[in-house]
Amino acid sequence: MTETREFTDSHGIAIVYDVHPAAGEARGVVQLLHGVGEHAGRYGALIASLTRAGFIVYADDHRGHGRTGIRQHNHPAKLGRLGKGGIRAAKEAIWQLTGIIREEHPDLPLVLLGHSWGSFLAQMLVNDHPEAWDAVILSGSALRTPASLNAAPLNARWKAQDATGLEWLSRDPAVWKEFSDDPLTTDVPLLKLFGPIEAARLYGRPRRDLGRDVPLLLMVGRDDPVGGPRSVHKLADEYRTRSGLTDVTTLVYPDARHEIFNELQQSEVRADLLAWLDTRIPRR
Repeated sequence: MTETREFTDSHGIAIVYDVHPAAGEARGVVQLLHGVGEHAGRYGALIASLTRAGFIVYADDHRGHGRTGIRQHNHPAKLGRLGKGGIRAAKEAIWQLTGIIREEHPDLPLVLLGHSWGSFLAQMLVNDHPEAWDAVILSGSALRTPASLNAAPLNARWKAQDATGLEWLSRDPAVWKEFSDDPLTTDVPLLKLFGPIEAARLYGRPRRDLGRDVPLLLMVGRDDPVGGPRSVHKLADEYRTRSGLTDVTTLVYPDARHEIFNELQQSEVRADLLAWLDTRIPRR
């Protein structure tokens, strides 16, 4: 049964997170990092697939987001704003949760799975602590440079008189409605939420010579406006050439947009993710 918990970060903010137990004997743990303006509750189908496959899933609502953000700001209009400490504090809170996971499951392999902004935070954490994870999965990611990370309006190519502004997320209109109706989401752009100084802290590249050969899976929709295949292929190349990783897989999904776990072919995406994990973290 899913358990909701919290811990207090170094700035006194209560970070809310869920622990989803594995079905049967656990073979590993997945730490799930959501994107900007959303929360961990939007990943129900993915989490269910992972737990059925034998993984315990820890998923927090990051600084300023979801249940954490409502408690932090006490006003839904401020959702998405990180507060004191900004990006660095958000990253350190995630690392704090990693420590909790390791204390509770010291003998199980740990997988880091980040989507969008969560994938950028994951890249930073892998640079800082490459020894912490046994596999890394990045969805809707990008090479974090100004030339490869799109700062323009993300819905620009779907601009129309009747556009919702959320078409960039998925081809499924139900996803747009669910996002819009969700009291724990915001569609305020990242640059406005974080401000230019904090947003610039997102820039960076994979660390040279990580010193650990971590398996890496990159998953992206062909029509993802955040980075897209070109940026993700560059990211894969940097992990190979700069970081020294030898097991780097890139999967590109035709016609898919940013949220591949909420796309029309989401069942295929989940199956691919589980197949990749099966070869790297097999059942006992």
